[in-house]
Amino acid sequence: MSDVRILLVDDEESIIDILRIVLTKEGFQHLYTAYDGQTAMQLCKKVQPHLVILDVMLPDMEGFDVCREIRKFTDIPVLFLTAKNADLDKLIGFSMGGDDYITKPFNPLEVAARVKAQLRRIQRAHLPEQKETSIYDFGHFCVDLEAGQLIVEGKEVPCPAMEFKLLAFLCAHPNQIFSKQQIYEQVWGEESIGDDNTVMVHIRRIRERIEPNPSKPQYLVTVRGLGYKIVAKQRGKLL
Repeated sequence: MSDVRILLVDDEESIIDILRIVLTKEGFQHLYTAYDGQTAMQLCKKVQPHLVILDVMLPDMEGFDVCREIRKFTDIPVLFLTAKNADLDKLIGFSMGGDDYITKPFNPLEVAARVKAQLRRIQRAHLPEQKETSIYDFGHFCVDLEAGQLIVEGKEVPCPAMEFKLLAFLCAHPNQIFSKQQIYEQVWGEESIGDDNTVMVHIRRIRERIEPNPSKPQYLVTVRGLGYKIVAKQRGKLL
């Protein structure tokens, strides 16, 4: 953790101070702070943090817009920190590329735990699962586990780590239905406690990458009342 760089973005100095104290006690030494969106984006490019804790309500722009700009050049985890608690706001945050959503008032120790969980996920997502080349081929698209690549109609399509991990999990079990809770626990590696929106947003993003018509999915389909599955007329080949 001593090498991990974290960017804290909030216009309330008291919130920044609390986060700095807690994260420092947890072993994080490289903490950077910004009190507005423009400074946050500049620091993100300059220091290249491994994770960003981002307040939604900033004095010069919304944190959602900051996240959208950050997503243009990096896929690092972004944790939204806000007083907003509506499901619509959470969906907007996830759709802008956010990875987690923490509402105020918050338990600082919970924030620290979520930070460490996100860093573990990224670390696991980038570890090769096996030495041999492993490719799930579904014709229209294929997933190369070792190279960490998603290929759609012969062209590589950028895919953030958690989306890739979710898709790889479903591809490993073609035609098998998984509930949102099962997917969250298998992919995120922790118990699902009201995290359905997280799975739903990631599913939608994946469909936008692999489906010819995302509004009428053919490959990553919803089984009403049960969950999701990857459809394969022939089981995805593991090469």
